Amino acid sequence: MNYYILQDGILKRKENTVYFINKEEKRLLPINKISSIFLYGQVSLTSGVISYLSRHGICIHFYDKYGNYLGSYYPRDSLVAGDVVIKQSEHFLDHDKRMFLAKSFVEGAIRNISKNMRNGSEGILGYLSKIEKCKDIASLMGLEGNVRSLYYKYLDDILPNEFKIIKRTRQPPTNAFNALLSFGNSLLYGTIVSEIYNTQLNPSISYLHEPFYRRYSLSLDVAEIFKPIIVDRILLKLLNKKMIDESCFRKELNYVMLNEKGKRMFIKEYEEKLRSTILHKSLNKHVSYQQLIRLELYKLIKHLLDIKKYKPFVMWW
Repeated sequence: MNYYILQDGILKRKENTVYFINKEEKRLLPINKISSIFLYGQVSLTSGVISYLSRHGICIHFYDKYGNYLGSYYPRDSLVAGDVVIKQSEHFLDHDKRMFLAKSFVEGAIRNISKNMRNGSEGILGYLSKIEKCKDIASLMGLEGNVRSLYYKYLDDILPNEFKIIKRTRQPPTNAFNALLSFGNSLLYGTIVSEIYNTQLNPSISYLHEPFYRRYSLSLDVAEIFKPIIVDRILLKLLNKKMIDESCFRKELNYVMLNEKGKRMFIKEYEEKLRSTILHKSLNKHVSYQQLIRLELYKLIKHLLDIKKYKPFVMWW
């Protein structure tokens, strides 16, 4: 399970127990049940806590007051395999191999975006034929950006006035929808980082997004496939069912951010989505949305090792 801390405080260890402590409470963390910790407050960690969490393979993800991802504490890799890392690097350095994977991530994103549209999906799907014409990463990223722009225009036509996107803004978000979208995307990013940790993949070697210092860019690649499936669908549910309103936001100067009430609301829906299951077509068994992410990473490994050609996951519902 994922564990979320939205308040300021300190994480302390006493023998084989970790506590979150602040002025209001002293809370025991169920370490044996936790896979990742998401910190949204100003939280101090003692060296004893870090050492203990490392031994249990627990990733810690840090976020700023806007909900933007700051970084992760990534325990020492226990599953790293040299052959996989070598193949990852080879597929990055070889232009054609890199472009194949980058195009696959964009294809998956486009197909999943189209599934969220009641009408106008034909225009979005029309971009699939343009993917093969892209000769470099820059043109591919530009195409993906055009698809997103069309998608956001579609959403603006169906969203209530107070939740229209108008323009995608990130750091900081300037309206309610952008605040929701940024918060959800950053949650997903952290989740994928944790899932990568549990595979033989190196999180800093990516294909669509440029590898960058202190950034786990492979998570950004995989997130393109799952943002429409997980984050966007949660967001649309919250708005369509009027589960979230202006009382869930805080406005300061020229930016908007989710307050604690809004964060808790989104996290509740996010966790429910990750735990919910679908009947997987290929496996013929029920798997959770979080397991879908892990399965996608295994598919990528099989491609890198020349076992089976990678094909991005596309929802059919």
